[in-house]
Amino acid sequence: MILYAIIIITALISMKGFQDFAFFEKYKFSVSGVQRGEYIRLVSAGFLHANWMHLIFNMLTLYFFAPIAIQAFGDLGSLIIYFGSMILGNAFCLYLYKNIPYYSAIGASGAVSGILFAAIAIFPFLDLFLFFIPIPIKGYIFGFFYFGYSVYMMLNPSQNDNIGHAAHLGGAFFGLVYAVGLQPEVASEHAIQLGIMALPLIYLGYQVFVNKRIN
Repeated sequence: MILYAIIIITALISMKGFQDFAFFEKYKFSVSGVQRGEYIRLVSAGFLHANWMHLIFNMLTLYFFAPIAIQAFGDLGSLIIYFGSMILGNAFCLYLYKNIPYYSAIGASGAVSGILFAAIAIFPFLDLFLFFIPIPIKGYIFGFFYFGYSVYMMLNPSQNDNIGHAAHLGGAFFGLVYAVGLQPEVASEHAIQLGIMALPLIYLGYQVFVNKRIN
């Protein structure tokens, strides 16, 4: 019921945003807006989407992977992952782009990424079937390439693909850390797989916090 409630509420708010530009602008994530103290944008942006395709893709991903997270962490744990990933994803955007006041973002992708990677952390050998690829990909292999691509695109803004990779990474990181912290015995059992998956994140951390590549 919680899963269905999130999908329905997100769809209704997104539809409102499709039709009401002022509403959309008021509640989307924007660096300048949050810096003015409008912290509601850290959450409200997760309920807005650019178009139907954006909305449907996020909600389908949530529909397929949320049951795995609920099985592993329960209803409350899954809600913590979802909203924690949403907030951390947007907060990471705020940190990275704090000197770019016009930067903005929308979508539940950060929250959905948190759910997805929490599930992968517990079940790293989970078989994922991606569009146009007829063979399954193990969860931790998918995670490695997902993180790698997102990190590459963040560090090379000239390759802009109009996707909020920072929010995805922040959300995925929250889901991954929450899962490891809550079930450390599982993480220890799959330490090699999780370590492989986290390599791009470690590289990103070095570039952002040591080399100051972005901010």
